[in-house]
Amino acid sequence: MSTDTKCLSLNNMEQGIIIKGISGFYYVKTDKAIVTCKARGIFRQQKITPVVGDYVRLETAKNGQGQILEVLPRKNELVRPFVANIDLLAIIVSASVPEPDWLLIDKLLIQAQLAKVSPILILNKIDESVKKIQLQFADDYNCFPSLQISAATGQGMEEFYRLIEDKICCLAGQSAVGKTSILNSFLPDADMQTGTVSKKTERGRHTTRVAELLPFRNGAILDTPGFSLFDCEYIAQEQLNGCYPEFEAADPCRFRGCSHINEPDCGVKELLTSGKMSNTRYQRYAIIRNENEERRKHRYD
Repeated sequence: MSTDTKCLSLNNMEQGIIIKGISGFYYVKTDKAIVTCKARGIFRQQKITPVVGDYVRLETAKNGQGQILEVLPRKNELVRPFVANIDLLAIIVSASVPEPDWLLIDKLLIQAQLAKVSPILILNKIDESVKKIQLQFADDYNCFPSLQISAATGQGMEEFYRLIEDKICCLAGQSAVGKTSILNSFLPDADMQTGTVSKKTERGRHTTRVAELLPFRNGAILDTPGFSLFDCEYIAQEQLNGCYPEFEAADPCRFRGCSHINEPDCGVKELLTSGKMSNTRYQRYAIIRNENEERRKHRYD
């Protein structure tokens, strides 16, 4: 038994789920209580980082403090936000301000699909919708499950509730798109602080500081800090293609391993002509593909 385990005067072993982590302390929900834990010192040597959503084995001392002894295998994990064992990633998009970062949305969709997490796109603030944004949202993402809501008026919220029952749902997106307002609608007693939009930049100010798992209808909702930048890791072209459900409707390309950029007789390019894929969504695919190619070239630098 290690020294860090001995000093706790441990009296039992339990299993639970990490619902929050702050400054090296992990709050683990078990069948009996929420236990404040530290991770074993050896985790750092093993390059194991417990995250919100992890199922863990822990031991509790007589003073009620605990220690995480083992992180159980994850069914999936997301990099941004860094969370584990998620059933549904709800990507929140503002229908007004801040104006959507469409490229960020596409990258989050790629991350979800690579991690085998079901994505859903939520257009919030529909009560103050800018028509141009609403139309682009519908045009670009008609291959994905989506929902238009207003956390302010309650429009669409009951349908949203039904969608996430019995699931662990992670909310993600830019700052000030309304994630915390949505959470307050789900859990009025949570009384989370909502963000504002800077009048100068029309960008959101961060309010949520840490990821936290909150129980809801036999499942849980995970609120996460907002962000404005996210870059994917390098992935093979075939994997990237698989993250675009629109491509499934394309005829086979002439060349195997087609990048869908400059090659002749490209089936994906024909989708644009037929209107089965929006030009704006394709243009962002080209940006992501070119970024990915640069990572391939420099991955061993």
